[in-house]
Amino acid sequence: MSQLITLSNGSILDYIDRAPLAESSKLKYRAALTRALDAGVNFADAGSVGVYARELPSSGRRCLKSALTHWHSAVALEAKAGATPETAAAVQATIYRLEALQEAIQIKAPKGQKFHTWLNQAEVKALLATCGANTPKCFRDKIVLGLLVGAGLRREELTGLTFEAVKQQKIKRGFRVVLDVEGKGSKRRAVPIKPALATDLARWQMTIAAGPGDLIARSIDRAGNVGESLSAVGVFKVVNQAGQAIDKPDLAPHDLRRTFAQLGYEAGVPITQISKLLGHASVKTTQRYLNLDLDLESTVSDFIPYE
Repeated sequence: MSQLITLSNGSILDYIDRAPLAESSKLKYRAALTRALDAGVNFADAGSVGVYARELPSSGRRCLKSALTHWHSAVALEAKAGATPETAAAVQATIYRLEALQEAIQIKAPKGQKFHTWLNQAEVKALLATCGANTPKCFRDKIVLGLLVGAGLRREELTGLTFEAVKQQKIKRGFRVVLDVEGKGSKRRAVPIKPALATDLARWQMTIAAGPGDLIARSIDRAGNVGESLSAVGVFKVVNQAGQAIDKPDLAPHDLRRTFAQLGYEAGVPITQISKLLGHASVKTTQRYLNLDLDLESTVSDFIPYE
């Protein structure tokens, strides 16, 4: 019975394999669950599931929720079948936890609410200040957070970024440091970064004695040894831990990308430029990203001198 009450990550794939489903459905659900597991989701924790699901498109949330529904049904049926008067309370607790996992995945945002999350200027400063200790891990964490919120990188773009992607680009008055980012569909874009971040990247490269082709984001073990790379799960953990330190326990990497876009927009950066910096295929995508609605009270046509 204890095996049923312990909702392990491994058991969920076993249940899907044994479920009376079409092979195509099993493949689809396994793929959705495996992606979640690779991202570090703990299926025994409704909060972890909710944070991950919030970053998915509605189709992805729907698929993940369907997979969890099949798991829920199988576990609940098995638990009830083996229940005794002594274990009834534990069985009911298991069922409640399974229901909480499903409820953590919202297919659509509640009326009047948005899935999008971003930080304000003060919160960004507080987030970066969590990396104040003079240790390789804190320095690494500041670099990771800085690239996400200061360059608007996707998590996958960050984990694949090398030091040779940090380049000097000529501008009217001297040079500007930019990141040569390879985005979706192998499309490249140049993303300017602040001089302070560029300086930290150079210091980080010296600290870890990295070559131009080496990855910027690295794992660091408890003994302080620097690894060769940092996984997407590792990036999530860096962001989530820093978020907890500023009372943002659900903070995820994509929230920092949204923060980059939102703060730029609030500062008056044209949405077309923000769209290019984010690597969006269309400005419409950026508009949805920023939750921009058409303002009919005051719009461009009001300022056209048509009499």
